[in-house]
Amino acid sequence: MTSKIFVNLPVKSLNKSVAFFTQLGFAFNPQFTDETATCMIVSDDIFVMLLTEEKFKTFTPNEICDARKYTEVLVCLTVESRARVDEMVRKAVAAGGATYKEPQDHGFMYGHGFQDFDGHIWELIYMESSALK
Repeated sequence: MTSKIFVNLPVKSLNKSVAFFTQLGFAFNPQFTDETATCMIVSDDIFVMLLTEEKFKTFTPNEICDARKYTEVLVCLTVESRARVDEMVRKAVAAGGATYKEPQDHGFMYGHGFQDFDGHIWELIYMESSALK
């Protein structure tokens, strides 16, 4: 059986977050969507649950981290090309996100990233297939 991953992230405005990630090309599973949460589909086995802060608090006894001030997690996704890395970062910035560092080119691996409205860091990496051996 293949494992699936569900990353859970708190968001201040579910509607703004859905609009932001829709502009980046992500789709959402309506089966796991209501006024407090949505399931963003990254791939067949990777999903991001965007939860209102109120809903997120029901899953943890801890305080919610302000990701604009503190790093709680780095979400890193692989993409199919260097151009796709740049395209997604451009779309994120156009949709209201921000970059947090310059692109990193290591020859066999290229990466860049963005921060969403809530400050979560999303890294995008292209790695040449020859480097995966």
